[in-house]
Amino acid sequence: MATLKELSAREELFSGGHRLCAGCGIPPIMRLLLRSAGAPVVATTATGCLEVGTTIYPYTSWRISWIHSAFENSAATISGIESAYRSLKKKGKIAADKDIKFLALGGDGGTYDIGFQALSGALERGHDFLYVCYDNGAYMNTGIQRSSATPLGSATTTSPAGSAHPGKGQWRKDLTRIVVAHNIPYAAQASPHNWRDLAKKAEKAFNTEGPTFLNVVSPCPLGWYSKPELSIETAKLAVDTCYWPLYEVEDGILKVNYKPREKKPIEEWLKLQGRFKHLFKEENRWLLEETQKRIDSEWERLLEMDGKRVF
Repeated sequence: MATLKELSAREELFSGGHRLCAGCGIPPIMRLLLRSAGAPVVATTATGCLEVGTTIYPYTSWRISWIHSAFENSAATISGIESAYRSLKKKGKIAADKDIKFLALGGDGGTYDIGFQALSGALERGHDFLYVCYDNGAYMNTGIQRSSATPLGSATTTSPAGSAHPGKGQWRKDLTRIVVAHNIPYAAQASPHNWRDLAKKAEKAFNTEGPTFLNVVSPCPLGWYSKPELSIETAKLAVDTCYWPLYEVEDGILKVNYKPREKKPIEEWLKLQGRFKHLFKEENRWLLEETQKRIDSEWERLLEMDGKRVF
């Protein structure tokens, strides 16, 4: 893979001057992602923070061919573009040696929920593209409503914490495992705090034939009620607590990419975020215990599968 020096020397395809919030995890993810492509990129982006923050008319932050899709169909749109590309190549209207990469983007709302049917269909059909979900754990763009990616106990505008309910009452959906079940050639989880891991996975995904998938944790100071200057530290803690393990599944073999020397308790990640402050009240501590037990169990399950074929 490219070194940091080599990556930094490549053309910046995601410009500054966008309207994304200070401390948002999306910009570093997008900048590194596009620098890792190694070829011209065509991208589609579902409605969400990334779309509205980078394309306020008449301005754009995209220095690539880019299309805004509706909330539910970023994967469907990229499927059509990739199919047209293959057709034009067959007809000789695009040079046979011209390599173009195809990228679909969406937040957790546009991926886990509203856009899941389009994503699942595109994966099943086997289109040659990379889908990247920037997972900030709620519908942040439309008012911080809960999504199926929202963690257990999190306070959102549609799962408020109060005397009746201590925040969201369900465990988050494990989308990466669901995507892996589609038997695609490559899927992985990553974090913006670990540039080397993210760049390596993006490069591998772009260069793998067929549908590939990256799920990247994306800190959101607005919806997490966290300090913008601590976003990268918050992303790192998500990994070090094993809430967001770094792993990949390549040609059916699962590999855990990072094993913390000292696995930190989930409380260290939760306490940096105001959306979980109610969990530290005595009457809600059982939720902290349930969360820790679930994370421990999931981490042990992942370690058991390390190096093994999962499909």
